[in-house]
Amino acid sequence: MSRRSDKHILWYATLFSIIFPLLGFTIVQSSQWQLGPFERAHEANPIVMPSPYSIFHCPIQDKDIRWEAEHTFNPGAVVRHGKVYLVYRAEDDYGTGIGQHTSRLGLAVSIDGIHFQRKKVPIVFPDEDDQKPHEFPGGCEDPRIVETEEGTYVMTYTQWNHKVPVLGVATSDDLLHWKKHGYVFEGKCKRNWSKSGSIVCRCEGDRLIATKIRDKYWMYWGEGVIHVAVSDDLISWEPLRNNDGELVVLLEPREGKFDSSLVEAGPPAILTKDGILLLYNGKNAVKNGDPTIHARAYSAGQILLDIDDPAKILARSEECFLTPEKPYEMWGQYEEGTVFIQGLVHFKDSWFLYYGAADSAIGVAISKE
Repeated sequence: MSRRSDKHILWYATLFSIIFPLLGFTIVQSSQWQLGPFERAHEANPIVMPSPYSIFHCPIQDKDIRWEAEHTFNPGAVVRHGKVYLVYRAEDDYGTGIGQHTSRLGLAVSIDGIHFQRKKVPIVFPDEDDQKPHEFPGGCEDPRIVETEEGTYVMTYTQWNHKVPVLGVATSDDLLHWKKHGYVFEGKCKRNWSKSGSIVCRCEGDRLIATKIRDKYWMYWGEGVIHVAVSDDLISWEPLRNNDGELVVLLEPREGKFDSSLVEAGPPAILTKDGILLLYNGKNAVKNGDPTIHARAYSAGQILLDIDDPAKILARSEECFLTPEKPYEMWGQYEEGTVFIQGLVHFKDSWFLYYGAADSAIGVAISKE
C-alpha cells in the first residue's frame, strides 16, 4: 500500500472520529476495553470442593446436616485486610436434582487468592426469621458482594423457596455476620423471577466500592435477559422501565453465539477508563447456537456500557473469553459444562476471577496486569 493511501486512511479515520460522536455514535477500539486474558490456575483448580465432614445444625429442621457435602460453587469475592474472602454457595446431600437441595453460603479465606481455608459452618442460611418463607427449603444462592464507602459489605443473592427465586440483599460489617433485608424490589414490583444482581463499583486499590452515577447506584440483574435497576441506598432498588411500563432489556441472547440461549449478569460491574465493564454469563442454545461449544454450556462474555448512560451498550464481545474445557468444568452436577463467573477481585496486581465449575466445584482464572 502506498504512502498516499496511508494518508487517505488516516484522514478518513480522523474525519470519522470527529463526525461519529456528533451523530450520536461512540467509537470503541476493538477489544482493548476487555479485561484479560485470563489463565486458569491449573495446578490448584478446583480450589474449593464439596466436603462431607462439615456439619451444621439446621435451625429449621432441628438436626445436624452435612451442609456442603454435595456441591460448592458460584462464589462472590472481596478483598479485606490483605486477604481474599470467598462467599460461596454450598448444597447439602438432601434432595435430588439441580435446584432441589438446600443451599447455604459458606466463607473461605486466602492469603494468595488460590489456596483457601474454610469456615466450618455457613454464614448465611435459611433460618427462623422473617425471610424463611422465601428461603426454605431451597435456600440462599449465588452471592455477589461489593463494599460501601464506609466499609460495609452489600451482598445480593437469590432466595429460593422451591416456588419462585427472587433477588435478595444482605449487609455486613465483617463478612461473618449478615443482616437480611429481603427482596430488593419490595414494594416496587411483584415477587417475580429475579436473579443475579451485579452492582456497579469502582476499583480503589483492592477495594470494589459501590459508586453512584447521576446520583444513583446502578445494578444489572436478570436471567434470560439482563435488566437494569437503580437505588439510593443499595438496599431498595427500582427497576428501569420503558414508556410502556415494561422492564428495560439491556442485553439479550444472540443467535449463533455462545450466549444464544440466555444471558445472565456476572460479577460486580467495574468502572474503567473506557466505561462500565460488565462480565456476564451466556448459555449456548441447543439449536442455532455456537457449534464449537457444547449445547447448553455456560461460557463468559463482556460488554462495555456508557458511563454517562449506564443503560447504553458501547461494545460487546463477539466470542467468549472463558468456556468449559477442563474435566472439573464438565463432570459435575451440570454435565453440559459450566464456567459461571461470579466473583472478581483486584489482588496482588492481578485480577482474580472466581467461577462455578459444572455447578459442583469452584475454579479461579487470573489476569496479570
